[in-house]
Amino acid sequence: MGIIRVVSYNIHKGRTATGGRESLEELKLGLYGLSPDLLFLQEVQGRNDQQATLDAQHESLAAVLRMRNAYGCNAVREFTDHGNALLSRYPILHHENEDISDHRLEQRGLLHAVVEIEGRPVHCIVVHLGLFGGGRARQTQALVDRIHRLVPDDEPLLIAGDFNDWNNKLAPIFVKQLGLYEVFSFASMVKGRTGQSFKLRQPMNWLRGWTKQEGSEIHTPQLGVGGNARLTLPPRTFPAAFPFLRLDRIYQRGFAVRTAKVLQGLPWKQISDHAPILTELELP
Repeated sequence: MGIIRVVSYNIHKGRTATGGRESLEELKLGLYGLSPDLLFLQEVQGRNDQQATLDAQHESLAAVLRMRNAYGCNAVREFTDHGNALLSRYPILHHENEDISDHRLEQRGLLHAVVEIEGRPVHCIVVHLGLFGGGRARQTQALVDRIHRLVPDDEPLLIAGDFNDWNNKLAPIFVKQLGLYEVFSFASMVKGRTGQSFKLRQPMNWLRGWTKQEGSEIHTPQLGVGGNARLTLPPRTFPAAFPFLRLDRIYQRGFAVRTAKVLQGLPWKQISDHAPILTELELP
């Protein structure tokens, strides 16, 4: 099985973070250079009746990148709508968008698609959670319920997007209830960095139930290469020009993680208010 390049990116409706200038053309060029196999996109405009160059962004990106696409419309306005999108080099077997809006001022959804990679079904869920902690907790529970209901335990799973979880409080839910791990914890072990790590000799339920809290950020133990685990935090991705907040994630189950990095500097800091995440995965 070859390497699968996965990108998660909040594209800010195709406009720059400052000034609101259109950035869709720069986005197309940047993503083309990355040669992604799976693209988890948030704040994608599916409709813009006032500005044709910003209309159907999932379709125009898919055409340039020669990828298949699925779109989940969440927020509907008079002249526009936006939501999440998945772009895939692999066949998309089916997809569904589940409304998880917590209140009428924030329309949110879970775009759940199943792609076929070398004959195997891989579940891909694009998320963009709310700005308020209580809403995020309820939306995460809806995500957990959906996975327990529709995703078999032995099928690979990717969840990526803008979690708005700046203090990482949701991480233990993904570890304990879903057996999911954030890709940067694996990548740091692959690179051989030192840090707080330990050999996994205890039962998995003990590992999943153990967390350490420093200030307002929760460090969750993650499995690494060779059965290692380490205390880790997701990367800083917002704002793109000077990343400070840890908002964006890629969680995985069933893959080997080869690399993971945040794309910083030009052109990324001029395209959106978020920095994209790139990881290279392999199905065993």
